[in-house]
Amino acid sequence: GRCRLLCKPSALAKHLARSLGGSGVLWGGHWPWPRWPQLQMLWQLLKPPEPEPAVARELLQMSDTGLVALDWLVGPRGAVGGGVGGPSPVLLLIPNAAGKVTGGLLQLGLRALELGFIPVIFNRRGHNGCPLTTPRLQPFGDPRDLREAVTYLRCRHPAAPLLAVSEGSGSGLLLAYLGESGSSSHLAAAACISPIFRGRDWFEAGMPWIYEWPLLLHLKRGLSRYVGSLAEAVDVARLLGSRSLRELEEALFCLTKTNPTSWEAYWERNEPLRDADEVAVPVLCLCGADDPVRGHPSHSLPLELFRSSPYFFLLLSPRGGHCGFPRQGPGRCWAHEAVLEYFRAMAEFLRAEEGRKGLPRPR
Repeated sequence: GRCRLLCKPSALAKHLARSLGGSGVLWGGHWPWPRWPQLQMLWQLLKPPEPEPAVARELLQMSDTGLVALDWLVGPRGAVGGGVGGPSPVLLLIPNAAGKVTGGLLQLGLRALELGFIPVIFNRRGHNGCPLTTPRLQPFGDPRDLREAVTYLRCRHPAAPLLAVSEGSGSGLLLAYLGESGSSSHLAAAACISPIFRGRDWFEAGMPWIYEWPLLLHLKRGLSRYVGSLAEAVDVARLLGSRSLRELEEALFCLTKTNPTSWEAYWERNEPLRDADEVAVPVLCLCGADDPVRGHPSHSLPLELFRSSPYFFLLLSPRGGHCGFPRQGPGRCWAHEAVLEYFRAMAEFLRAEEGRKGLPRPR
């Protein structure tokens, strides 16, 4: 439609442009209220999926005895094998930084399940009912726990392609992981829906209250369960009295009792794109120019990165809001179909390259 694909010219870029442009995903059927991004956001983030998915939880112990939770979507299941050959790909779904598993993320998981993927949601320490066994949460761009979870998934499904999708501010974690891991990420491809690229600027600028306050209350409600565990590491009164996401982030990770640090030093270690030059996995970023959460494209999108890196692809839509991208009919979000079409096109391109070069498929 009116979307633009911004990327460095390459054979893969041509293939993606041809696949996305010819799939019909980006053509027509969009929601009849395209100029109200706030309403789009509320519709997509708050409305539960239909039907509700069945989830099987698995707790994974980290090297420091902390716990993360993996939620495997196990139903309801539709037609399996929508053009994905070989072992079923594992699709790792990463919620936003507040740990809010939105209806949109669940809807994406359900759609992936219908097409033969194995979707699993990564829940950080203390998020979404995951027990907090250590007085430490996961900073904005610290990928250590995610790295251990990916290693476990590779051991559990050694022959399956591993893919990852992040939503909103959760993209900071995925981008940081890809940068730190480089060619050892174990991922075949990744996608970010409405990503936050510049974490510090985002926290300092703030967000519309209609988005920030619900997330702030969601975080405080989850953290209040672990006041006893956190008291030895942070100022609980300051934490629960935070009036913005920035104040809460500082209370959790900067103004600590055991290892205090400055706001500047914190972001030197946690900016999502700090190691962007090391990314060696194709990453599709779907962004709306009217995103009220990320901010104006001129200062919130790293356009030069997409022009210079062969691994970053920006699909920019004039409308879509934040994780909205609404459309009429089942599914309600055309970004989900675009992401799944991107993964299909990536698999097709890699198979063609392996056949052309005569390379064995990596195990």
